[in-house]
Amino acid sequence: MISKPKIIVITGAESTGKSTLSRALAKYFDVPFLSEYARDYIQDLERDYTFSDVEYIAKQQIDQLDEQLAENHSIIILDTWLLITKVWFEVVFNSVPAWLEKKIQETSIDLCLVCDTDLPWIADKVRENGGENRELLQQRYIEEIKKSGFKFELVSGIGAARTNKAIQYISKL
Repeated sequence: MISKPKIIVITGAESTGKSTLSRALAKYFDVPFLSEYARDYIQDLERDYTFSDVEYIAKQQIDQLDEQLAENHSIIILDTWLLITKVWFEVVFNSVPAWLEKKIQETSIDLCLVCDTDLPWIADKVRENGGENRELLQQRYIEEIKKSGFKFELVSGIGAARTNKAIQYISKL
């Protein structure tokens, strides 16, 4: 029986290949991955999202992880995590729920893989931050990871090169 899975967070700015990398890593390691809940939730809204919506998204991310932790996996891959949600609260609402930072610190993340912005930004219904904002947010995400004390690696490259680099980082854990 596996006592505690390695928790891998795939993170980074918009349109950096997080979902693609998450799926590829889950397939390679034959483990589950938790898709980006915020994207699924927001794209189905027929109105602007609110503070309460983002808080709901964060709570769903926590519930999804808790469900996976109750199963017997060697690795769990998260396509984004509360770190991005925290920055989202700060940027959009200038406020973060008090419980969110506590939950970030309580969660044992083994590795954050930060997808580099070397892939082109592609607009879609949900994305809001291309251009300079994308780079600024990327730096904020990295600063938040450092502040939280989580180990991280920057993953760059295209296609298989990016995936192989991520596999190497995970395999070293």
